[in-house]
Amino acid sequence: MHSKTIYLNISGRVHGVGFRYFAKHKAMENRIFGWVRNNPDGTVEIEAEGNPKDLETFIDSMKIGPVRAAIRQFSVSEITPPRNFTSFIIR
Repeated sequence: MHSKTIYLNISGRVHGVGFRYFAKHKAMENRIFGWVRNNPDGTVEIEAEGNPKDLETFIDSMKIGPVRAAIRQFSVSEITPPRNFTSFIIR
């Protein structure tokens, strides 16, 4: 199955709640590669790559976030061409 790359931008209560570590855990669980980072504007940004089925599972997890998070806005868009990431890192 071919790889797909997506970009996520998530806002709400997403800093100080373990969101980046949650994203890394879910990425490893779902065979997703890419990165996650906190932005100065209070959002979390993710680039994630994997097969489409695994990405959908990952996206569903990011829409919920860790227990203490409260997602207010969530956007997802596809990135082309794929980035060919080899790991998932916290930036």
